[in-house]
Amino acid sequence: MTKPAAPKRHLPTSPFKAPATPTPKHFAVGDQVTHDMYGLGRVTGIEDGIAALVDFGSAQMRILSPYTTMTKL
Repeated sequence: MTKPAAPKRHLPTSPFKAPATPTPKHFAVGDQVTHDMYGLGRVTGIEDGIAALVDFGSAQMRILSPYTTMTKL
């Protein structure tokens, strides 16, 4: 199994626009979320910019920032 290719960096002399950086996701206590692996859950706590504590019913998980696998419903 091989590793995925590293993202290519944008050169300042390139005639093409730089790729847009995604805005960081922000969650609040009580937000309903879905996670790619754990499913539906509700945010029970926030650690400033570090992690979100989420109750998925069967388990409580600490999801680390940048929350790429979690979306707000």
